[in-house]
Parts: sequence; structure tokens; C-alpha cells
Amino acid sequence: MRVGIVGVGFMSWIHYLAYQQSSQAELVAFCSRDDKKRSGDWRGIQGNFGPPGEQIDVSKMNVFASIDEMLKDDSIDVIDVCLPPSLHADVIRACYAAGKTVFCEKPLALNYDTAHALANEAKPGQLMVAHVLPLMNEFALVYQAAQDGRYGKPIAGRFKRTISPPDWIPDFYDPKTVGGPLVDLHVHDAHLIRVLFGMPTAAHCVCTRKDGVPKYYETVFAFEESDRVVSCGGGVMDSPARPFTHGYEVTFEKATIQFEFAAYADGSTAHIPVTVLHNDGTLDRPDLGDGDPIAAFLREVDLVATCFHSKNMSPILDPKMAADALKICEMQM
Repeated sequence: MRVGIVGVGFMSWIHYLAYQQSSQAELVAFCSRDDKKRSGDWRGIQGNFGPPGEQIDVSKMNVFASIDEMLKDDSIDVIDVCLPPSLHADVIRACYAAGKTVFCEKPLALNYDTAHALANEAKPGQLMVAHVLPLMNEFALVYQAAQDGRYGKPIAGRFKRTISPPDWIPDFYDPKTVGGPLVDLHVHDAHLIRVLFGMPTAAHCVCTRKDGVPKYYETVFAFEESDRVVSCGGGVMDSPARPFTHGYEVTFEKATIQFEFAAYADGSTAHIPVTVLHNDGTLDRPDLGDGDPIAAFLREVDLVATCFHSKNMSPILDPKMAADALKICEMQM
């Protein structure tokens, strides 16, 4: 599978690193309006995980200044969209018109209606969305257990995801550009809830607001199945002392799986490793490997390649699931 990236920023850099390790997907092109980045100087890229950007070798890649130019390149199979979400819809539709398959970073759009339309406009298998959480080591066991039924069906879940003030994103709470913590942050857990439990029928949310947008929230969801108990909480807290924390506790019929992680401003961390609490009183702490932050993204691009060649859509990448995740976010607004 031959890939061209649109937009060069933090997620583009992470995807670039994944493509360098992939035997199934090859990065052959990228598009940027920035002359410096088109020359391969990605050293200004910095994110909240993984290595900083580097000078990359562009000698064997096709480099474009516009998406229109890139879409004329018949050697590209898949366009990897790593742009701000407010730009996704127009670029995705241009890719459709050019007959390209699209792999788009989350969130698919800033609202459900746009995401739903994009999912419906795509031909079967033409649009895949990068919701990587189920492929991360700390979350993969929960997803796999729900798929294969090893612990019975999932019946309850509690999810958390909180950051300190994102002062480096001045428009973080703007619903027309970023969307605030529900759309930018909680959408990860909303997607996982959708994949694990199905679509909620309602949500009861209590929240604080900033500029009219939910800032910190606690939510309980209702489902058609009355025995499902699912909640989530998080958003933005005012203290910069803990930049990030996330976690979950998911109960199946035969076991409960627990995980939590927190990163503090002094460089320290705290965590509860992934732990399986069996109903018979025993517990397991599975070996999750070395914790390479790029590994999940490698699995993701390899899964995109598998779906591209097989024409079979994974629930993880399904654009309709991604649209539903945004609908779950909107239930809480």
C-alpha cells in the first residue's frame, strides 16, 4: 500500500515513524504548504509523546505544495489526512472525487452530521479513521476480550481522561476549529465505548463550561440493554501539576480489567498496570511489552493496509463508528 500524507505536524510525524517500520505500508509522498517542511526539515515538530521531529530524507518521495497536485499522482493508493479537523471534510471529499482511499486522523469531523455524511458518501472501504486507542497495549486487551468473549460480554465500564490547561492551543474551546475537550479528548473514550458497548440511547452529563463549551464533565450513559452501566469523566482541570491522566475499569461477566496512568509536571508518573481481576478471586497482570509509543501506530497503519487489500473494514477503523463517537460527544454538550 503506497501512502501520501497531507499536512505535516505532530501526528504526521508519528505516522511517518510508523511507516518507516511497516512492511505493509510505504510512505511515498507528502503535501505541505511550508517550504521548510517540504525540504525535509521537520525538526520544529514536538508533541506530548514520542521523539521530536527530525530532518527526514525526501529524496525518494514525491513532495507537493497542494492537495490538488498530490491527488494527480496515480502512484498513491491512500491519502493519510493529518490536518486540523476543521479541514477534514473538504480534503476528504476531494480525495473521493479523485478516487483515492482515505485514512483520516481523529476526530473525523467537528460534529456528527458532517462525520455521518462523510461516512455515507464513501464507497465501501474508501474511508478509514485513525482511532488508535484499541490498538494501544493498555487498551487492546479490553477490545480483544469484547471481540472474542473470553470473559463473557462487557456489562459495565468507567473511563477517565483529563489534561491540564492546553495553553499552547489558543482556540482549544472554539467549536469551529478544535471543539474543546469532548471532541478533541473524550472522543477517544467515546469511540471505545461505542465499540465495546454499542450506541448509548441517552447521556446525563454534569459539567463546567468555558466559552460555552464543556470543560470538565462527568457522564452516565443509558443503553437499550438496561443491565449496562457505563460512565466517563474528565476534561481540563485548572492545575498544570498533572498534564495528563487516563484510565478505565471495564467489567465483563467473568472478570474486570483495570488500568490507570498519570504523568506529573515534575517528570514523575503513577500507574495501575493492566490487571485482570477474575471473578474467582485470582488476578493476572499481562506482559505488555516495552511500551514503545510508536508500536500502536505501526499496528494501525498495518491494519489500514490489511483492510485496503482485503476490502474488509475493521470496527476500529470504521468511519460509521467514528461518526457515532462524535454523536456520543454531542450527547454530553
